[in-house]
Amino acid sequence: MAPSAAAMALGGAECSTSSANSSRLVARPTESGYLLSQAHTNLQRRGFKPASFKARRFLAVAASAAASTGPGGEYFAEKPPTPLLDTINYPLHMKNLSTKDLRQLADELRSDIIFTVSKTGGHLGASLGVIELTVALHHVFNMPEDKILWDVGHQAYPHKILTGRRSRMHTMRQTNGLSGFTKRSESEYDSFGAGHSSTSISAGLGMAVARDLMGNKNHVISVIGDGAMTAGQAYEAMNNAGYLDSNMIVILNDNKQVSLPTATLDGPAPPVGALSSALSKLQSSRPLRELREVAKGVTKQLGGQMHELAAKVDEYARGMISGSGSTLFEELGLYYIGPVDGHSIEDLVTILKEVKNTRTTGPVLIHIVTEKGRGYPYAERASDKYHGVVKFDPATGKQFKGKTATQAYTTYFAEALIAEAEVDNGIIAIHAAMGGGTGLNMFQKRFPDRCFDVGIAEQHAVTFAAGLACEGLKPFCAIYSSFLQRAYDQVVHDVDLQKLPVRFAMDRAGLVGADGPTHCGAFDVTYMACLPNMVVMAPSDEAELFHMVATAAAIDDRPSCFRYPRGNGIGVVLPPGNKGIPLEVGKGRILVEGSKVALLGYGTMVQSCLAAQALLASCGLPATVADARFCKPLDRDLIRQLAREHEVLITVEEGSIGGFGSHVAQFMALDGLLDGTLKWRPLVLPDRYIDHGSPNDQMTEAGLTAAHIAATALDIMGRTRDALEIMSL
Repeated sequence: MAPSAAAMALGGAECSTSSANSSRLVARPTESGYLLSQAHTNLQRRGFKPASFKARRFLAVAASAAASTGPGGEYFAEKPPTPLLDTINYPLHMKNLSTKDLRQLADELRSDIIFTVSKTGGHLGASLGVIELTVALHHVFNMPEDKILWDVGHQAYPHKILTGRRSRMHTMRQTNGLSGFTKRSESEYDSFGAGHSSTSISAGLGMAVARDLMGNKNHVISVIGDGAMTAGQAYEAMNNAGYLDSNMIVILNDNKQVSLPTATLDGPAPPVGALSSALSKLQSSRPLRELREVAKGVTKQLGGQMHELAAKVDEYARGMISGSGSTLFEELGLYYIGPVDGHSIEDLVTILKEVKNTRTTGPVLIHIVTEKGRGYPYAERASDKYHGVVKFDPATGKQFKGKTATQAYTTYFAEALIAEAEVDNGIIAIHAAMGGGTGLNMFQKRFPDRCFDVGIAEQHAVTFAAGLACEGLKPFCAIYSSFLQRAYDQVVHDVDLQKLPVRFAMDRAGLVGADGPTHCGAFDVTYMACLPNMVVMAPSDEAELFHMVATAAAIDDRPSCFRYPRGNGIGVVLPPGNKGIPLEVGKGRILVEGSKVALLGYGTMVQSCLAAQALLASCGLPATVADARFCKPLDRDLIRQLAREHEVLITVEEGSIGGFGSHVAQFMALDGLLDGTLKWRPLVLPDRYIDHGSPNDQMTEAGLTAAHIAATALDIMGRTRDALEIMSL
């Protein structure tokens, strides 16, 4: 069911009451007469005279919006007018808006985001859930002097629109466009860069302490979701904040599900852990509700402004007698307010103003309850599918997902692990609130008792896996390469030092396109291969991934890891029954025999080496291509053969300095292979962060395309003209 068209166009309809779970004023999109009748009703609520200019304009916009709804859909086919939002370029322009205007602004902002993201793709559900909060924050506080920190940052689209970036929203997550997260270099309104979870309270506390030391008077507000609150860093920060007692505001955005693709195959999944249960109890506390009603009854006798203030502040202050939920935060030293309806502009503005004007409160936690995907019917019903979206049709919600001949590496990993688990009851799967992102929702569907979502808690995931390994089970920890960075001490101390056979499946290795540097898996080879007991491998294609999953399952005397990229396989034949065959540890293979030039690829860069070999062959320079398979232990015999039989050896990897190429160089130096005439060049990711963009643009910037590899070989061979011609193709 769709919201009133007039409401969407001019904020005319009250789309919710003060309860986050209240019913909405809805109508079938094709019933334009009904929509217009609702517009007339809203005119009366607003107190407009029927013949006034504002009333006539309101009805005209409502009629236009009603006519634009898509047939058979539940939302508008054409973007409704946004007359108020069109006047807002920066938060300063919001300061004099009334509550009624702010509600209208929120409605217009919501439709603007839906239609913008429908053309670009990106994170939708999380942004729709914080529209009212964003409007209230920018209305009450004075950015950029006051600091707002958005945890993770994927919910910051409304923030970006209200801080001077609306005209560039069509470039979101594209090459040279806006980042999908907050980014300090992008805007002075982005107080802290984000992308990973659970950092906002720590950074906000640092800013609050800096403010106090410098004698400033600005406010600091950290906005964190209930999913992000499952990470240990959030509790460490709250514990320290309570001790330091610096003034800061923490807003806990409780939408009853982690703001990540955590769904199972059966639908959205709630956040794991005791915190979710505590928050639910806090929201449904009967004594709390009854006491609030008594409080409101008493304050009504006082009348006027006193009643209005008491009904909005005293109703929420400290959660009254809400028990366990508020006690947790209070015992950490935070003054608790809530739960507050996160979609009520009036309540949010009242509470935020009161907290802002109280100068000596110490840290305050405001618990707001919101709905992920709010205001877009399809996202409300399936928030897991609309967390991150590709381009879609706003009227029907249909996402334009292109058909591909192959599946994602993530899916191949899940299928390989399921095949291993079918024949080995000891195999256990672990992920950190990323069942959808890692593909383990497929494993969970098949083996619900052997798959564990530990929440956004990578440190705990690793040591939890170590404990499982101690008892003879075979844990596979599936964590994004960039997220595993958060648990490095546990990898070193709890796993590798004890030589425990934990298997790390590192998804999103290498460049990741639109998600940019925050999610780029550039460093895993470097930080894993330096560990004495770790087996480090990378598949060159999807079939090799199946074999490496089988290899990891077979390695039972030490830890192991394998990396694989975002994106799809290349279409090679898969092992029968999806069951891989364990590889000989530390052995690579030669794929193409050539002369003079050897290209030694690691991981999926082997495919780029094969493409470069074809380019070199067209220039009359047949090259050898080898697939290293293992970074640790290295295939020393293979490296010796390549070094002794060729004039040029080029190692190619989609990782940082210090990775595969460095290990090859270390071995060759000690083995005397660099003492002669061999010319060796390492091709790695450049020593800088590469911004978001298309995968092709990123690979070009990194200098790791097939043309770059071939041109490097030609240049070393003294054929500079041919190298330039290759690069110009």
